[in-house]
Amino acid sequence: MTPIRVAVNGASGRMGQEVVKAVCLDHDTQLVGAVESKVSDDYLTLPDSSGRVPFSSNLEQILTDCRPDVLVDFTIASVSFPAAILSLKNKVNLVIGTTGLKQDEMNRIDNLAKEQGAGVVLAPNFALGAVIMTYLSKISSGYFDYAEIIELHHHLKADAPSGTSIKTAMAIAEGRNGKLPGVMPQQKDTESRGKMVSGVPIHSVRLPGILARQEVRFGTAGQTLSIIHDTTSRECYMPGVLLAIKEVINRKGLVYGLDTLLGL
Repeated sequence: MTPIRVAVNGASGRMGQEVVKAVCLDHDTQLVGAVESKVSDDYLTLPDSSGRVPFSSNLEQILTDCRPDVLVDFTIASVSFPAAILSLKNKVNLVIGTTGLKQDEMNRIDNLAKEQGAGVVLAPNFALGAVIMTYLSKISSGYFDYAEIIELHHHLKADAPSGTSIKTAMAIAEGRNGKLPGVMPQQKDTESRGKMVSGVPIHSVRLPGILARQEVRFGTAGQTLSIIHDTTSRECYMPGVLLAIKEVINRKGLVYGLDTLLGL
């Protein structure tokens, strides 16, 4: 099997470096180019010491010269959206880990991907445990009257609430067949109750020293249930990223979340 040709946008970032390493170490993928907003060299030395690949701040140049099958994007929403449009116009498949994209932007990406016959996997979280947490929350939601989400991330995370917590809140509502979870009446209108998403309060914490943690708490008369996922290293995202790279080349249009790829 010919390896899948991959380029990484945001290659010098914390997630980008992990993606570069994971792609280099996987036998089914090959890193062919890298993009970063500022570069000091025309080539990026591969972490496995197998060579170098073109490195540029010009995404179009990398797409044209390196001909990747897939672009993996871990940047910020204001960068990711135009990068997605440019990539799709070049018929390059996309794996996007950036959160904060607006619904109309995701709709435009989906429509353009279908027009170009390309695939896009956009996931708020690539940790398989986090995906399972959201799935378990959906299953549990029908058995409890109330639900709340507490999500904690490092202080450099650009958006709040997190994409994972928003997707989890939507899954909770879906698990209740559209019937919103209860919110304690005496606290319904207070700002301290968190941001409401699909009827679920989300409490966001941003502090240095934290990587990522989400707790979903369900409550009903006489009992509670907590579902917790902790991220202790960015390595945990790489199996999901590699899964998305290998699946996206067989897809057309936008797939949101890894749960679809996992059959959940």
